[in-house]
Amino acid sequence: MLQARKGQLHPNSPATKGSDPLGSDPTLLPAPNSQAGILIDCGLFQGQEESRGSSAEDLAIDFPIDHIRALVVTHVHIDHVGRIPYLLAAGFDGPIICSEPSAIMLPEILEDALKIGFTRDRALINRVLELIRARLVPLPYGRWHSVFEEEVGSLKVRLQRAGHILGSAYVECDVVSGTAAERIVFSGDLGAPHSPLLPEPSPPERADRLVIESTYGDKNHEDRETRRYRLKAVLEHALEDGGTVLIPAFSIGRTQELLYEIEGLIAEFGCGAIGVSPQGDRPRSGPRSESLTWSNLEIVVDSPLAAEFTKIYRDLKPFWDEEARALVAAGRHPLSFEQLTVINSHEDHLNAVEYLAKSHRPCVVIAGSGMCAGGRVVNYLKAMLGDARNDVLFVGYQAAGTPGRNILTYGPRGGWVELDGERYDIRAQVHTVGGYSAHAGQEDLLRFVEGIPQPPSEIRIVHGDDGAKRALQGKLRESLPEAAVVIPG
Repeated sequence: MLQARKGQLHPNSPATKGSDPLGSDPTLLPAPNSQAGILIDCGLFQGQEESRGSSAEDLAIDFPIDHIRALVVTHVHIDHVGRIPYLLAAGFDGPIICSEPSAIMLPEILEDALKIGFTRDRALINRVLELIRARLVPLPYGRWHSVFEEEVGSLKVRLQRAGHILGSAYVECDVVSGTAAERIVFSGDLGAPHSPLLPEPSPPERADRLVIESTYGDKNHEDRETRRYRLKAVLEHALEDGGTVLIPAFSIGRTQELLYEIEGLIAEFGCGAIGVSPQGDRPRSGPRSESLTWSNLEIVVDSPLAAEFTKIYRDLKPFWDEEARALVAAGRHPLSFEQLTVINSHEDHLNAVEYLAKSHRPCVVIAGSGMCAGGRVVNYLKAMLGDARNDVLFVGYQAAGTPGRNILTYGPRGGWVELDGERYDIRAQVHTVGGYSAHAGQEDLLRFVEGIPQPPSEIRIVHGDDGAKRALQGKLRESLPEAAVVIPG
């Protein structure tokens, strides 16, 4: 199972807490007499954090909620929102504040999560979703919203674009308690600059205290042009021998960015040959003399959830960046192009796995989940990992303890991975193009913090492996010596 995250803020607390999967600082929890506060994100974890809780009782809300006046959602990835049904079950009856795109996507992602880990009762799922929809407060970017204004103090929030996935936001909080006032900023997950589809985040105008993520606090990403051509090179190499390129990807964000980039490669190199048909006894569909070109390469998205969110992405074009909107105006369809096939039904999924494993038809398959911890990608891996003709391409972070991390670690050594309790040898080639992470790299995080006109007096580093946190802490202490840079214990 998965482990929960929580983040709380209230006027009377000596400090604040952000979303942190790897630890909590008891000094940051609400004081016993706190009368008002907010919760920022309420989600589930994958990887090693799963071991901290494996039952419904472990996922039950284990912190005080009577004082929480609102839940603020930074974005709809499951590790930020998956525990919301448990919050409602615990009695939370306040509003759920999020961006306008997130308000559209949140019920969709929670419906999927409810079916997998909460209940199969359709009527109960519908009641929970109706309750969530009734509580949603869609907030435009850049607009202040008053959460409460009472004798104990007041709190306003404002959402700004975070560039992580569609609808993602960082949260600015104006907190007043008695005569004291300060602005506290929660980064949520920040996106990398120059990501496909989304504008990059701009630093806040002010932050007295900052709670910032550190997923890639110890490393940088390739620039977009470099990673784009690395993606092209990996696909060309992998497809030359008639195999399948399997890309594990999350349904929201990564899948849409990959489709955008692949459509761009098809548009640019259309008639250019990817590779000559293999010779000898290697089977492949079509005449052996035929060359595979970008224009006839088939791209498969095998995920109903990814298909649904790709449709939502298309419907929310006003939130795309200028480059993406310009392509649409020029008649291009970055998320709905001729070579794209979407697989919805489970039967069609099983047929596709069997067909591709036997036929060796050159194909690119994007399937969830992104860390290979479940979903349809597992069936592809079982069928294809043992064939050296196939390739696995990772384009995002693989948490410790997930099958994705194990494939990435042991695949190049000719090792094995355990899937659904069985061992599978890894003979397929394993590649990474890390620049497609939806998270900001170290330099991007530093630029975000250093771009705040008046440096924060305190910076709390959360949401990352220990090494990433420490690396970012060292860099921030060098560049902002006046700030207290701490890692909650």
